[in-house]
Parts: sequence; structure tokens; C-alpha cells
Amino acid sequence: MENHKSIHHNIFKLSLIGFVAGFIATLTFHQFALWMLREAAIAPFSPYNMTATAPFGVPAVFSLAFWGGVWGIIFALVQKRFPGGGGYWSRAFVFGAVLPTLVALLVVLPLKGLPLGGGWHWQLLLTAFLINGVWGIGTAVLIRLMTARKARIGSRQPPECRPGMICP
Repeated sequence: MENHKSIHHNIFKLSLIGFVAGFIATLTFHQFALWMLREAAIAPFSPYNMTATAPFGVPAVFSLAFWGGVWGIIFALVQKRFPGGGGYWSRAFVFGAVLPTLVALLVVLPLKGLPLGGGWHWQLLLTAFLINGVWGIGTAVLIRLMTARKARIGSRQPPECRPGMICP
């Protein structure tokens, strides 16, 4: 049985991986999906919004990426409960499509003085659902890549000691 220090260390590492994955997934997968929807004349706004946000004047896309990282922490901590195989990927999409979208529509937009649900316009709802779902897939891909790399590095065995080699 793991001790508390080890459990906290593992949660911290997984949270860090989740934050980095969510942050990067926002700047790549999420914004690419937004670009595709904008090109299809569906998305009501453009990717990579550099407008300064309150209170620190950070470009909107980096503020969004920060919150993508926060959602990535949550994703990383719950994704071990997702089913295996294709169910994992569909659950990753649904996680991203539903949870961050609901918070954005029902909490964030009203806090910014905008109408609840953004006025319930179909283009906004479809865009939010799809770009956040794609973010979920991207976050899952990046978490899997980062944890697989870590597992490969951690499981490497030293080479056999042969003549001419410096061995422990």
C-alpha cells in the first residue's frame, strides 16, 4: 500500500501533466477545431484571439489556455475511470464537450455580462460543443503521450555489462 506522501506526489505529477496537456490542447486541438468551424462559416468567432483580458491584460487565447490547463487537471484525475478502447476516446470527447461548455455557457458568459447560454444561438452552441470536445480528445492524446513516455523511461533496464563497458 502506498504511503500518503507517495499518493500526494502521484496526484501532483498527474495534475501537472493534466495542466500541461490541457494548456497545449487548447492552443492546438481546440484552436484548430475553431479555425475549421470558422472556415465552414459556423463559428461566430475566430481562433487565436489576442484581445487583452481583464484583470491582467493577458491575450484571450492564453487566458483560455490557462483555463484549459485547469480543466486538464480535472480531466487527468478522472480519466482513469473512463472505459478502455474506443469508449475512452468517446468519453474524452464527451467530457470536454459537456463540462467546460456548460460552465462557459452558464457561469462564465453571465459573469462577463453576456446573456446566459450566449443567447442560445445554434452556431455558438455547436461551436462550443465541438471545440471543447476536440479539446478533450487532444488532452487525452497528450496525457497518454506524456504518461507513456514517462513509463518507458522509468522501465528502462540498464544494458548488460559486456567487456569494454563501464558497469556499476
